[in-house]
Amino acid sequence: MPAPGENLKINGERLWDSLMDMARIGPGVAGGNNRQTLTDEDGEGRALFRKWCEAAGCEMGLDQMGNMFATRPGTDPDALPVFVGSHLDTQPTGGKYDGVLGVLGGLEIVRTLNDLGIRTKRPIVVINWTNEEGTRYAPPMLASGVFAGVHAQDWAYGLTDAEGKRFGDELERIGWRGEEEVGARRMHAYFELHIEQGPILEAEECDIGVVTHGQGLRWIECRIRGKESHTGSTPMRMRRNAGRGLAQITELVHEVAMKHQPNAVGAIGHVDVYPNSRNIIPGRVVCTIDFRSHVLETLEGMVAEVREKAPALCEALGCEIEMEIVGSFDPPEFHHGCVRAVRDAAERLGYSHMDIVSGAGHDACWINMVAPAAMVMCPCVDGLSHNEAEEITPEWAARGCDVLCHAVVESAELLD
Repeated sequence: MPAPGENLKINGERLWDSLMDMARIGPGVAGGNNRQTLTDEDGEGRALFRKWCEAAGCEMGLDQMGNMFATRPGTDPDALPVFVGSHLDTQPTGGKYDGVLGVLGGLEIVRTLNDLGIRTKRPIVVINWTNEEGTRYAPPMLASGVFAGVHAQDWAYGLTDAEGKRFGDELERIGWRGEEEVGARRMHAYFELHIEQGPILEAEECDIGVVTHGQGLRWIECRIRGKESHTGSTPMRMRRNAGRGLAQITELVHEVAMKHQPNAVGAIGHVDVYPNSRNIIPGRVVCTIDFRSHVLETLEGMVAEVREKAPALCEALGCEIEMEIVGSFDPPEFHHGCVRAVRDAAERLGYSHMDIVSGAGHDACWINMVAPAAMVMCPCVDGLSHNEAEEITPEWAARGCDVLCHAVVESAELLD
């Protein structure tokens, strides 16, 4: 198939203006955004995206999970489309670019092709996936997971937020539940542009991350049981301190992850201590270990080592521990052909690039199960994300979108 020439570039100024316009919807308190899924602000952001897509000549589709599909027709109505997108929902204290860059980058490709009068054989479909963040309704990547058959739609509809509001009810309330069957669309390929959410590209002064793998994940919930007693009157040698169990398992997790550098990470991020009183020795702790690696054997080995060693650590303290895996997905390896299209695009454009593993989960990780997929990453300042101070430069955004454009257009088959 013909590849686009190096002179094909998007309108970086227009892309940046679109990012800033979307950021006005659901502003945060410190310069970022609070546009959580299925809120009124989410609905407003969706409406603006639909308005822009229809102005660009796209037909908007909507499925029963609220996933939005803006289609630019190809010359062959029977050819499978090339999909490109990400998500518009944010964390409660989210940035202006996480997810949004991938959606509006897809829209900018359509606008650029319209400007230049370029046609493709295959349709190009720009997607906004519902509830990628998972902050209001866990788990993350929810609607793309239903699309890929990982989650049942009825189960997703029944999820509740902190106020007990059901996902399905809120989707109806904001008016973004469609009639289209989820997962009915077939894809030729899927591409997703995202900020790195890590410090590697900026530190290496590299324009483009060519994402070869995503990290697999295991969440292990640990329930440590000791004995509540008075901090002042209980002799040290007679204590059964569940807090000490937490401390020792925290160190164990760190040691296990450090054995597998540079291909693994691990930490305890969630902790509940009971009764959480200043003068009571903790009698119970619930915490969650988060292990991640793009190497499946490494991921499973870390879990096995903690399962083996944690009970003995707790037993020595007079405590007991129960462990249960409460979150899990295997590391995705992105499609070699799609990855090559991204890499070739960066080289064609003269942008510095490097292979990279995504440290965070993305919709592409689920879609990779049902269609050839790949990701493009651009740097972000200090690697900061899920934070209102998240920042990128207009140049980083434009270069990432240029590479995305070339990969998408090549896959959609540029017509001479």
